[in-house]
Amino acid sequence: MKVLVAIKRVIDHNVRVRLREDHSDVDLTHAKMAMNPFCEIALEEAVRLKEQGIADEVVAVSIGDKSVQEQLRTAMALGADRALHVSCDTPVDSLGAARVLAEVVKRESPGLVLLGKQSIDSDSSQTGPMLAALTQMPQATFASKITIDGERLEVTREIDGGLETLSMSLPAVVTTDLRLNEPRYAKLPAIMKAKKRPIESLDMNMLGIDATPRQELLRVDIPRERQAGVRVDSVDELIDRLKNEAKVI
Repeated sequence: MKVLVAIKRVIDHNVRVRLREDHSDVDLTHAKMAMNPFCEIALEEAVRLKEQGIADEVVAVSIGDKSVQEQLRTAMALGADRALHVSCDTPVDSLGAARVLAEVVKRESPGLVLLGKQSIDSDSSQTGPMLAALTQMPQATFASKITIDGERLEVTREIDGGLETLSMSLPAVVTTDLRLNEPRYAKLPAIMKAKKRPIESLDMNMLGIDATPRQELLRVDIPRERQAGVRVDSVDELIDRLKNEAKVI
């Protein structure tokens, strides 16, 4: 079985985010970039499926300019067999990414498509479900456990009331949650080998896909800092503050 893993390049989650002076977007000038953490989990699960003998090939795919090849090489250093770069110099939203991935699915015919449940920059959680709709494949989101038995897939996902287990046929689309696994670190020899390995490239224009964003980013602001809590001396004072200051009762 071939497993296709979608990879997104985002600002490193350990970096303090800076905004442009006009608040039009996040300032990425000289910012450290990395693989989206949820994509790392998806890739780790794919590599583990290969190590278990369930999958025989892991293909990593990313959309963007030439800079995304850095994350694709990281993916190969972590265990991906091949890397596919869909070249695009303009921003792509969730629907655009889903359309591109749907075309890649047609070309690669994977038995399983793994994506992070969301990216830490846009936090939309839409690409996976949209891809499933476009490809007419069954889907499971926010997976915390994946079990494959023959042509059947079982996915356990966390919901408000506890755990939900879904069973479906393959091929399928699955988005991964934090508790699915703990990603490994790339070893230096694997990193050096990945630098020399080829990356297949596809031009988005040649795919004939309209990836024009359907959304317009108007303004970006830093969330307001939370005020410190206040200690009260009595229940009466607490009720008075809740009523007259917080106005919640």
